Amino acid sequence: MINIAIVGFGLSGRYLQSSFLVQNPAFRLKTIVSNFSNPKEIYPFVSVARNLEEVLNDDAIDLVSIASPNETHYDYAKAALLAGKHVLVEKPMTANVAQAEELIALAKEKQLVFSVFQNRRFDSDFLTIKKVIEAGFLGELLSYEAHFDRFKPVLNTKKWKEMPSASSGILYDLGSHLIDQAIALFGKPAHFNGQTFTQRANSEIDDAFNLYLDYGKLKVTLKSSLLAREETPKYILHGTKGSFVKYGMDIQEDQLKVGMMPLDTDFGKESEKYWGILNTEINDCHFRGNIETETGNWGLLFQNLADAINHDTALLIKPEQILEQIKIMQNLKGA
Repeated sequence: MINIAIVGFGLSGRYLQSSFLVQNPAFRLKTIVSNFSNPKEIYPFVSVARNLEEVLNDDAIDLVSIASPNETHYDYAKAALLAGKHVLVEKPMTANVAQAEELIALAKEKQLVFSVFQNRRFDSDFLTIKKVIEAGFLGELLSYEAHFDRFKPVLNTKKWKEMPSASSGILYDLGSHLIDQAIALFGKPAHFNGQTFTQRANSEIDDAFNLYLDYGKLKVTLKSSLLAREETPKYILHGTKGSFVKYGMDIQEDQLKVGMMPLDTDFGKESEKYWGILNTEINDCHFRGNIETETGNWGLLFQNLADAINHDTALLIKPEQILEQIKIMQNLKGA
Protein backbone atom coordinates (compact mmCIF):
# COMPACT_ATOMS: atom_id res chain seq x y z
CA MET A 1 0.00 0.00 0.00
CA ILE A 2 1.27 3.46 -0.96
CA ASN A 3 1.24 5.99 1.89
CA ILE A 4 0.40 9.39 0.44
CA ALA A 5 0.46 12.94 1.77
CA ILE A 6 -1.53 15.71 0.10
CA VAL A 7 -0.03 19.18 0.41
CA GLY A 8 -2.94 21.63 0.26
CA PHE A 9 -6.62 21.01 0.89
CA GLY A 10 -8.39 23.38 -1.47
CA LEU A 11 -10.40 22.37 -4.53
CA SER A 12 -7.82 19.91 -5.87
CA GLY A 13 -6.77 18.26 -2.63
CA ARG A 14 -10.21 18.22 -1.00
CA TYR A 15 -12.36 17.14 -3.94
CA LEU A 16 -10.41 16.18 -7.04
CA GLN A 17 -7.80 13.99 -5.39
CA SER A 18 -8.69 12.74 -1.91
CA SER A 19 -12.07 11.41 -3.10
CA PHE A 20 -10.32 8.99 -5.45
CA LEU A 21 -7.47 8.11 -3.12
CA VAL A 22 -9.67 6.96 -0.23
CA GLN A 23 -11.57 4.58 -2.54
CA ASN A 24 -8.49 3.07 -4.19
CA PRO A 25 -7.05 0.17 -2.14
CA ALA A 26 -3.59 0.81 -3.59
CA PHE A 27 -3.35 4.00 -1.51
CA ARG A 28 -3.51 4.98 2.12
CA LEU A 29 -4.24 8.67 2.66
CA LYS A 30 -1.94 9.19 5.63
CA THR A 31 -1.34 12.94 5.93
CA ILE A 32 -2.83 16.20 4.72
CA VAL A 33 -0.98 19.49 4.96
CA SER A 34 -3.45 22.31 5.66
CA ASN A 35 -3.31 25.62 7.50
CA PHE A 36 -6.79 26.86 6.63
CA SER A 37 -9.11 23.92 7.28
CA ASN A 38 -9.42 20.81 9.41
CA PRO A 39 -9.26 17.74 7.16
CA LYS A 40 -10.15 15.53 10.13
CA GLU A 41 -13.73 16.76 9.89
CA ILE A 42 -13.92 14.82 6.61
CA TYR A 43 -11.25 12.15 7.13
CA PRO A 44 -10.91 11.46 10.87
CA PHE A 45 -8.20 8.88 10.24
CA VAL A 46 -5.64 11.24 8.65
CA SER A 47 -2.76 13.04 10.30
CA VAL A 48 -2.74 16.81 9.82
CA ALA A 49 0.57 18.54 9.18
CA ARG A 50 1.12 22.28 9.11
CA ASN A 51 4.04 22.38 6.68
CA LEU A 52 5.83 20.35 4.04
CA GLU A 53 8.81 19.64 6.27
CA GLU A 54 6.69 17.43 8.55
CA VAL A 55 5.79 15.30 5.55
CA LEU A 56 9.33 15.09 4.20
CA ASN A 57 10.63 13.99 7.60
CA ASP A 58 8.10 11.16 7.78
CA ASP A 59 9.83 8.03 6.49
CA ALA A 60 6.45 6.28 6.12
CA ILE A 61 5.32 8.65 3.37
CA ASP A 62 5.95 7.17 -0.09
CA LEU A 63 4.20 9.70 -2.34
CA VAL A 64 3.64 13.44 -2.01
CA SER A 65 0.82 15.05 -3.96
CA ILE A 66 1.38 18.78 -4.31
CA ALA A 67 -1.98 20.58 -4.51
CA SER A 68 -0.78 23.94 -3.23
CA PRO A 69 -0.71 27.32 -5.07
CA ASN A 70 1.04 27.45 -8.45
CA GLU A 71 4.11 29.36 -7.32
CA THR A 72 5.00 26.60 -4.82
CA HIS A 73 4.97 23.71 -7.29
CA TYR A 74 8.63 23.79 -8.31
CA ASP A 75 10.06 24.31 -4.82
CA TYR A 76 7.81 21.72 -3.17
CA ALA A 77 8.32 19.12 -5.90
CA LYS A 78 12.08 19.56 -5.79
CA ALA A 79 12.14 19.25 -1.99
CA ALA A 80 10.02 16.10 -2.09
CA LEU A 81 12.18 14.46 -4.76
CA LEU A 82 15.33 15.33 -2.84
CA ALA A 83 13.75 13.69 0.22
CA GLY A 84 13.27 10.47 -1.78
CA LYS A 85 9.51 10.74 -2.25
CA HIS A 86 7.55 9.97 -5.39
CA VAL A 87 5.72 13.11 -6.56
CA LEU A 88 2.41 14.02 -8.15
CA VAL A 89 2.20 17.77 -8.76
CA GLU A 90 -0.84 19.81 -9.73
CA LYS A 91 -0.77 21.62 -13.03
CA PRO A 92 1.03 23.73 -13.99
CA MET A 93 4.07 21.57 -13.33
CA THR A 94 6.34 24.63 -13.17
CA ALA A 95 6.44 28.24 -14.32
CA ASN A 96 9.22 27.75 -16.86
CA VAL A 97 11.14 25.21 -18.91
CA ALA A 98 14.34 25.33 -16.86
CA GLN A 99 12.48 24.36 -13.70
CA ALA A 100 10.61 21.57 -15.51
CA GLU A 101 13.81 20.12 -16.98
CA GLU A 102 15.47 20.20 -13.57
CA LEU A 103 12.63 18.27 -11.92
CA ILE A 104 12.53 15.68 -14.70
CA ALA A 105 16.28 15.13 -14.45
CA LEU A 106 16.13 14.95 -10.65
CA ALA A 107 13.37 12.34 -10.68
CA LYS A 108 15.37 10.19 -13.12
CA GLU A 109 18.52 10.56 -11.01
CA LYS A 110 16.64 9.51 -7.87
CA GLN A 111 14.73 6.78 -9.76
CA LEU A 112 11.43 8.18 -8.50
CA VAL A 113 8.03 8.38 -10.13
CA PHE A 114 7.18 11.95 -11.06
CA SER A 115 3.90 12.87 -12.73
CA VAL A 116 1.53 15.80 -13.17
CA PHE A 117 -2.16 15.99 -12.24
CA GLN A 118 -3.50 16.53 -15.77
CA ASN A 119 -6.80 14.95 -14.77
CA ARG A 120 -8.72 16.28 -17.77
CA ARG A 121 -7.13 13.70 -20.03
CA PHE A 122 -9.77 11.50 -18.43
CA ASP A 123 -12.76 13.82 -18.88
CA SER A 124 -15.85 12.29 -20.45
CA ASP A 125 -15.85 14.73 -23.37
CA PHE A 126 -12.14 14.33 -24.14
CA LEU A 127 -12.36 10.53 -24.01
CA THR A 128 -15.27 10.80 -26.45
CA ILE A 129 -13.52 12.95 -29.05
CA LYS A 130 -10.45 10.75 -28.77
CA LYS A 131 -12.63 7.73 -29.55
CA VAL A 132 -14.29 9.50 -32.51
CA ILE A 133 -10.90 10.49 -33.97
CA GLU A 134 -9.35 7.05 -33.49
CA ALA A 135 -12.39 5.34 -35.05
CA GLY A 136 -11.76 7.26 -38.27
CA PHE A 137 -15.28 8.69 -38.43
CA LEU A 138 -13.91 12.10 -39.47
CA GLY A 139 -11.41 10.86 -42.02
CA GLU A 140 -8.26 12.96 -42.04
CA LEU A 141 -8.67 15.55 -39.30
CA LEU A 142 -8.23 19.10 -40.60
CA SER A 143 -9.54 21.35 -37.84
CA TYR A 144 -9.67 20.89 -34.06
CA GLU A 145 -11.12 23.65 -31.88
CA ALA A 146 -11.43 23.37 -28.09
CA HIS A 147 -12.88 25.87 -25.59
CA PHE A 148 -12.65 26.06 -21.81
CA ASP A 149 -14.91 29.00 -21.01
CA ARG A 150 -16.58 30.22 -17.85
CA PHE A 151 -18.52 33.28 -16.77
CA LYS A 152 -16.75 34.68 -13.71
CA PRO A 153 -16.65 38.49 -13.98
CA VAL A 154 -15.91 38.88 -10.25
CA LEU A 155 -12.29 38.37 -9.24
CA ASN A 156 -11.42 35.12 -7.48
CA THR A 157 -11.56 35.31 -3.69
CA LYS A 158 -8.41 33.18 -3.57
CA LYS A 159 -5.90 36.02 -3.64
CA TRP A 160 -3.05 33.89 -4.98
CA LYS A 161 -5.05 33.19 -8.12
CA GLU A 162 -5.32 36.92 -8.89
CA MET A 163 -1.75 37.97 -8.08
CA PRO A 164 0.56 38.50 -11.07
CA SER A 165 3.31 35.90 -11.26
CA ALA A 166 5.08 33.78 -13.84
CA SER A 167 2.57 30.94 -13.35
CA SER A 168 -0.66 32.81 -12.62
CA GLY A 169 -3.49 33.57 -15.03
CA ILE A 170 -5.88 31.56 -17.14
CA LEU A 171 -3.22 30.34 -19.58
CA TYR A 172 -1.40 28.45 -16.83
CA ASP A 173 -4.71 27.43 -15.22
CA LEU A 174 -7.26 26.28 -17.78
CA GLY A 175 -4.86 26.58 -20.70
CA SER A 176 -2.65 23.85 -19.29
CA HIS A 177 -5.54 21.41 -19.75
CA LEU A 178 -6.34 22.39 -23.34
CA ILE A 179 -2.70 22.31 -24.39
CA ASP A 180 -2.12 18.99 -22.64
CA GLN A 181 -5.08 17.42 -24.43
CA ALA A 182 -3.85 18.65 -27.82
CA ILE A 183 -0.33 17.35 -27.24
CA ALA A 184 -1.71 14.02 -25.98
CA LEU A 185 -3.65 13.67 -29.24
CA PHE A 186 -1.27 15.11 -31.80
CA GLY A 187 2.17 15.47 -30.24
CA LYS A 188 4.44 18.49 -30.47
CA PRO A 189 3.20 21.14 -32.93
CA ALA A 190 5.42 22.34 -35.75
CA HIS A 191 4.61 25.95 -34.90
CA PHE A 192 2.40 27.87 -32.48
CA ASN A 193 1.30 31.43 -31.81
CA GLY A 194 -1.38 33.24 -29.89
CA GLN A 195 -2.31 35.99 -27.46
CA THR A 196 -3.36 36.39 -23.85
CA PHE A 197 -5.80 39.09 -22.74
CA THR A 198 -6.96 40.83 -19.58
CA GLN A 199 -10.70 41.49 -19.88
CA ARG A 200 -12.29 41.63 -16.40
CA ALA A 201 -12.49 44.93 -14.53
CA ASN A 202 -9.56 45.43 -12.11
CA SER A 203 -7.91 42.16 -13.10
CA GLU A 204 -4.11 42.05 -12.98
CA ILE A 205 -3.71 38.69 -14.70
CA ASP A 206 -4.53 37.20 -18.09
CA ASP A 207 -8.12 35.94 -18.05
CA ALA A 208 -8.57 35.01 -21.72
CA PHE A 209 -6.43 33.61 -24.52
CA ASN A 210 -6.45 32.43 -28.11
CA LEU A 211 -3.82 29.87 -29.06
CA TYR A 212 -3.08 28.31 -32.44
CA LEU A 213 -1.07 25.12 -32.94
CA ASP A 214 0.11 24.18 -36.43
CA TYR A 215 0.35 20.49 -37.34
CA GLY A 216 0.63 20.92 -41.10
CA LYS A 217 -2.77 20.23 -42.65
CA LEU A 218 -4.28 19.99 -39.18
CA LYS A 219 -4.90 23.35 -37.51
CA VAL A 220 -5.64 23.44 -33.78
CA THR A 221 -7.38 26.37 -32.06
CA LEU A 222 -7.57 26.59 -28.27
CA LYS A 223 -9.57 29.33 -26.54
CA SER A 224 -10.56 30.28 -23.02
CA SER A 225 -12.36 33.20 -21.39
CA LEU A 226 -13.84 34.06 -18.01
CA LEU A 227 -16.41 36.32 -19.67
CA ALA A 228 -18.31 33.80 -21.78
CA ARG A 229 -21.89 33.94 -20.54
CA GLU A 230 -23.47 31.97 -23.38
CA GLU A 231 -22.40 28.37 -23.80
CA THR A 232 -20.50 27.54 -26.97
CA PRO A 233 -19.36 24.09 -28.14
CA LYS A 234 -16.56 22.60 -26.05
CA TYR A 235 -15.11 20.86 -29.10
CA ILE A 236 -15.56 21.43 -32.85
CA LEU A 237 -13.81 18.92 -35.13
CA HIS A 238 -13.83 18.85 -38.94
CA GLY A 239 -12.23 16.24 -41.19
CA THR A 240 -12.31 15.02 -44.77
CA LYS A 241 -15.24 12.67 -44.02
CA GLY A 242 -17.22 14.47 -41.37
CA SER A 243 -17.61 16.72 -38.36
CA PHE A 244 -18.14 16.27 -34.64
CA VAL A 245 -19.50 18.97 -32.32
CA LYS A 246 -19.68 18.50 -28.56
CA TYR A 247 -21.29 20.77 -25.95
CA GLY A 248 -21.09 20.39 -22.20
CA MET A 249 -18.38 20.01 -19.55
CA ASP A 250 -17.28 16.84 -17.78
CA ILE A 251 -19.34 16.52 -14.59
CA GLN A 252 -16.90 14.82 -12.21
CA GLU A 253 -15.90 18.05 -10.45
CA ASP A 254 -19.51 19.12 -9.88
CA GLN A 255 -20.44 15.65 -8.65
CA LEU A 256 -17.55 15.56 -6.18
CA LYS A 257 -18.47 19.00 -4.83
CA VAL A 258 -21.97 17.82 -3.90
CA GLY A 259 -20.71 14.71 -2.16
CA MET A 260 -20.78 12.00 -4.83
CA MET A 261 -17.88 9.58 -4.76
CA PRO A 262 -16.10 7.84 -7.64
CA LEU A 263 -17.61 4.42 -6.91
CA ASP A 264 -21.17 5.78 -6.79
CA THR A 265 -23.62 4.76 -9.51
CA ASP A 266 -23.66 7.21 -12.43
CA PHE A 267 -20.45 8.93 -11.35
CA GLY A 268 -18.82 10.51 -14.41
CA LYS A 269 -21.82 9.78 -16.64
CA GLU A 270 -23.09 12.69 -18.68
CA SER A 271 -26.72 13.51 -19.46
CA GLU A 272 -27.93 12.45 -22.90
CA LYS A 273 -28.74 16.07 -23.76
CA TYR A 274 -25.00 16.78 -24.03
CA TRP A 275 -24.11 13.89 -26.30
CA GLY A 276 -22.10 15.13 -29.27
CA ILE A 277 -23.33 15.30 -32.85
CA LEU A 278 -21.50 13.30 -35.50
CA ASN A 279 -22.13 14.10 -39.17
CA THR A 280 -20.19 11.78 -41.48
CA GLU A 281 -20.11 9.22 -44.27
CA ILE A 282 -19.76 5.64 -43.03
CA ASN A 283 -19.43 2.91 -45.68
CA ASP A 284 -20.84 5.29 -48.32
CA CYS A 285 -23.89 5.99 -46.13
CA HIS A 286 -24.58 9.36 -44.61
CA PHE A 287 -24.97 9.41 -40.83
CA ARG A 288 -25.97 12.31 -38.64
CA GLY A 289 -26.78 11.61 -35.01
CA ASN A 290 -25.68 11.65 -31.41
CA ILE A 291 -22.71 9.75 -30.06
CA GLU A 292 -23.00 8.60 -26.46
CA THR A 293 -20.48 10.32 -24.21
CA GLU A 294 -17.85 8.12 -22.61
CA THR A 295 -17.82 7.88 -18.80
CA GLY A 296 -15.30 10.27 -17.25
CA ASN A 297 -12.87 8.66 -14.84
CA TRP A 298 -10.05 10.62 -13.20
CA GLY A 299 -9.41 7.51 -11.13
CA LEU A 300 -7.50 6.10 -14.11
CA LEU A 301 -4.74 8.61 -13.40
CA PHE A 302 -4.37 7.45 -9.79
CA GLN A 303 -4.46 3.75 -10.68
CA ASN A 304 -1.76 4.31 -13.29
CA LEU A 305 0.31 6.20 -10.73
CA ALA A 306 0.03 3.28 -8.30
CA ASP A 307 0.98 0.82 -11.03
CA ALA A 308 4.01 2.94 -11.95
CA ILE A 309 5.20 2.93 -8.33
CA ASN A 310 4.41 -0.72 -7.57
CA HIS A 311 5.04 -2.39 -10.92
CA ASP A 312 7.15 0.04 -12.98
CA THR A 313 4.25 0.54 -15.41
CA ALA A 314 4.72 3.37 -17.91
CA LEU A 315 3.11 6.65 -16.85
CA LEU A 316 0.11 7.90 -18.79
CA ILE A 317 1.05 11.47 -17.83
CA LYS A 318 4.72 11.68 -18.68
CA PRO A 319 6.49 14.84 -17.47
CA GLU A 320 8.33 15.03 -20.79
CA GLN A 321 4.95 15.65 -22.48
CA ILE A 322 4.21 18.40 -19.98
CA LEU A 323 7.56 19.99 -20.79
CA GLU A 324 6.26 20.80 -24.28
CA GLN A 325 3.19 22.39 -22.67
CA ILE A 326 5.38 24.59 -20.45
CA LYS A 327 7.42 25.69 -23.48
CA ILE A 328 4.27 26.91 -25.22
CA MET A 329 2.84 28.71 -22.18
CA GLN A 330 6.13 30.36 -21.26
CA ASN A 331 6.63 31.59 -24.81
CA LEU A 332 3.07 32.87 -25.15
CA LYS A 333 3.13 34.68 -21.82
CA GLY A 334 6.60 36.06 -22.46
CA ALA A 335 7.85 34.87 -19.07
